[in-house]
Formats: sequence, C-alpha cells, structure tokens
Amino acid sequence: MPLAQTKSRPVSISILFVLIAFQGLSGMLGGAFLALDPTGESLHMPISMLDGSPFSDFFIPGLILLVILGIFPILILYGLWKKDRRAWFGSLIVGFALIIWISVEILMIGYHTQPPLQLIYGLVGFLIVDVALLPSVKKYFRH
Repeated sequence: MPLAQTKSRPVSISILFVLIAFQGLSGMLGGAFLALDPTGESLHMPISMLDGSPFSDFFIPGLILLVILGIFPILILYGLWKKDRRAWFGSLIVGFALIIWISVEILMIGYHTQPPLQLIYGLVGFLIVDVALLPSVKKYFRH
C-alpha cells in the first residue's frame, strides 16, 4: 500500500496503518521475548524493574503484551487493509489499550527515561487515537 494519498485511501489511513503496524510488530516481538525469557535478560530488563508490581517475572506481562498489543493490532491492521468498518473501532481500542498499558506501567514501576520507551509508546497510543478520530478516517470507514 503506498503511503502517498490515493483516490481510495487518504494519507491519514496510511498513517494509521503505519502506527498500528509499528505497535503490532513491536508488541509481538517484545511480548514474545518476555514470555519466552521471563527473566527479561534477552531485552536487558532486570527483574528489579518489576519491584512494586504484582509480577515476579515478565511472563504474564509478556503474554499480555503479545496478545493485546501485538496480535490484536495485527488483526486490526488486516481489517484496515480490507477496509473493514470494525477496524476503525479496533484502532481506537489499540490506541486506548496502549495508553492504559503505559499508564499502569508507570504507576506500577515508575517512569523511566532511558531508554524513553514509555514516552515513545505513550505518544504512539495518543497518535493512534488522534488519527483514528480524524474526519477523513471516519469518513473512509463510513463508505
């Protein structure tokens, strides 16, 4: 799918597609790494990061990340590609799920500036919601 504006797909749809693809792929990779290596060592994440959380290792957070912020966005991506009307609402769910994930993470383990992943993914969540609510996106999925 070209990223330039086309007659059938406005550029805002392409932006939403890229954001959802980024989230889905990174959620699947990060979630898989954490679920397969619950120690977090493969991602250079010490178990001590989980101090103050209900988790003793990264297995459950990894599974949640893999399914909700990895596989689900990839399903939504397919819906965006096929112009399925449900994909618009699914995009909003992905954006809000990411915002909630980052917010809960910050509440449980604190805000980490290095690397600035919480900031980046928080912004991605807000961008997904903002782009999905653009009039051009809503109009695209109404037809």
